[in-house]
Amino acid sequence: MKKLFCIGETVLDIIFRDNQPVAAKPGGSMLNTAVSLGRTGLNPVFISDFGQDAAGDLIEAFLIDNGVDTTFLERFTDGQTAISLAFLDEERNASYSFYRNFPDKRQLHRLPEAGAGDIVMFGSFYAISHEVRQPLWEFLLQAKTNGAFLVYDPNFRKPHLKQLPKFRPWILENINIARITRGSAGDFLHIFDVQDAQGAYKEIRDHGGDTLIYTKSNEGVEVITPAIHLNIAVPDIYPVSTIGAGDAFNAGLIFSFARLPDEKPLPLTEQEWEKTIRLAVEFSTDVCLSLDNYISSEFAQEVSHV
Repeated sequence: MKKLFCIGETVLDIIFRDNQPVAAKPGGSMLNTAVSLGRTGLNPVFISDFGQDAAGDLIEAFLIDNGVDTTFLERFTDGQTAISLAFLDEERNASYSFYRNFPDKRQLHRLPEAGAGDIVMFGSFYAISHEVRQPLWEFLLQAKTNGAFLVYDPNFRKPHLKQLPKFRPWILENINIARITRGSAGDFLHIFDVQDAQGAYKEIRDHGGDTLIYTKSNEGVEVITPAIHLNIAVPDIYPVSTIGAGDAFNAGLIFSFARLPDEKPLPLTEQEWEKTIRLAVEFSTDVCLSLDNYISSEFAQEVSHV
């Protein structure tokens, strides 16, 4: 059976609507993906580090309760779990303020070994953070060498734009090692200054990538490979919150890939890609209809039994 690994940062999201706090949720892009997968019963392994504090205790208990393997979590005492303030606008899109108090030295001392057919989802700021870059890169190289399937989501936020020259080489390395790069239109606008999927795909190909999944919010999803270019519509909804929508989309992708035969997940036929993307959109839509960062338990039960 394929093992699933999600590796990324951990934060406690405090969500504001109309300038009032309305929820506090464990967050971080890959954590959100792991929880959605955990709710489907796939028992993903989450790799991250956060504080030995009350916020960290809440988060670890939440992960365990939602079927996530926490064996490789690191809990530090010289620092605190990161906090994110997420402010929802009228369209329920979020802008963020991050508060971090990390130790001077952060290390991933215990990393698993990913094998042939396993799936590794990585990305966001954690994947380009200098404090953990070396052990993360060694893990990714080992996983690739062993035949694991790597999916990268840059999830590059606007507040980090001034630091792009520093981070760009690591972003390009991540694109190069991944089998699929899944990013939003905003990601590729920030990273490459391109405004459409074709421009983004040229950058992916120029830097050693093969397959692009380009999400455009309510305007749809494009999939581009050397052989296929699909444009898939998404339903028109009024979201409660878009926090975690992309992370749930990623969970839908991984959920689909995990169910494919061992010789998959690539290359897929056009029909397989369309089915995969439509399911990922269903995952994302479910998250948009609540203040949670992850799919609901009810939705998870529905898709698990299909």
